[in-house]
Amino acid sequence: MGPRPEPGPVPASALAADRPVSVEERWEQFYRWGPYALLGLSTLISAAVATSLPMSRTEMYLAGVLVPAAVGLQFWWGAVRRGLPEHALPGRIYYALRTALAFTLTWLNPLFAVFAVLGYFDAAHLLPRRFVRAGLLFTAVTMAGSNAGGLPPVSPVHWILFAGLFALHGCLTLVFAHLGNREAEAAEDKAATIAELELANARLEQALAENAGLHAQLLVQAREAGVADERRRLAAEIHDTIAQGLAGIIAQLQVVHATTDPALARDHLERAAALARHSLGEARRSVQNLSPAELENHTLPEALRKTVAVWAERSGVRARFTVTGTEEPLHDEVAATLLRIAQEALANTARHARATRVGVTLSYMGDEISLDVRDDGRGFDPLAPAPRSGTGGFGLDGMRARAERIAGTVAVESEEGQGTAVSARVPLVRHG
Repeated sequence: MGPRPEPGPVPASALAADRPVSVEERWEQFYRWGPYALLGLSTLISAAVATSLPMSRTEMYLAGVLVPAAVGLQFWWGAVRRGLPEHALPGRIYYALRTALAFTLTWLNPLFAVFAVLGYFDAAHLLPRRFVRAGLLFTAVTMAGSNAGGLPPVSPVHWILFAGLFALHGCLTLVFAHLGNREAEAAEDKAATIAELELANARLEQALAENAGLHAQLLVQAREAGVADERRRLAAEIHDTIAQGLAGIIAQLQVVHATTDPALARDHLERAAALARHSLGEARRSVQNLSPAELENHTLPEALRKTVAVWAERSGVRARFTVTGTEEPLHDEVAATLLRIAQEALANTARHARATRVGVTLSYMGDEISLDVRDDGRGFDPLAPAPRSGTGGFGLDGMRARAERIAGTVAVESEEGQGTAVSARVPLVRHG
């Protein structure tokens, strides 16, 4: 056996043959070929029964002229109808001429009503809505005359029969025209609804695309904000731990350098070493975003009491710590924030205030908790630019940023020569 031939492309005609014909295509075929078929059928029937319905020689000649005229009209309409919209002027002319020809042929021979019935089918398609009823009623006149035995009626009984048949045809055509109009309006409403839905879907797709773009932008901004927030957190932690520790170490080493007493020098060297170890541990905890070491095994009041005592010993300034209200277990973030604010406020006092007394108060006030640090130092003008430390000046701004991260506030009251008061208020969020 030879090689099996490769299958060739399927002809377009075969594909078209396999596709089911739609209702619109069937009506299109009827409008194109139906008039020829009905005209030919009515002509053949009229010729076949010529003996039963005799026509005069003049009527026969006239029919012989009108039938080719009707065929020519159909040829003309078949050539110009392609691409024309509904209710176009050529369509109105075609309908009027064809209806007139059908009426005249039916006048000559009632059997030509087979051709005249076309006026019922395409009136709504070819005529404007205000002329559709007129076209249907004129066709009803032709059909009633044919059914009554021919036009014109020749006797009173014939006229009564014609009138009854016309009333029947007229009512039926008007009813069906009304139903057709309702159906056409429903189809238009449906088409308008579909168009609105398509427009809404297009807008929805556009909105979804815009939302996707905005979502991507928000993700980028969130990442950038997260990076910036983490940088600010690390900067504040470094300032509150390493920078303050290094400042304390320098102060201890300066005492060692200035003294000639070996015991005093040894004592300050030990303090410097302890500060270095503590600062190193705090730096590691800051990088890992852990709570301060002071809060690892102590509550906030215990950690503050210890912090104030160590600071007083290191700075040589009298300091007192007080707790008011009913002590409650605090969320780790709240406790860490208040501890860091207290450490920063004490560090600022040591650097700038030249105070002799400092009071630190922690107050539990229902849904809020406040921390107040007051000194009797030289004070400053709160409206003036804040003094900047060697590490970049995270002082008051850093405290406010810490408080704002947990929906709190920091207020500063000071006057030159009258001391300074720093007050932090944050929501009391309980542990667990």
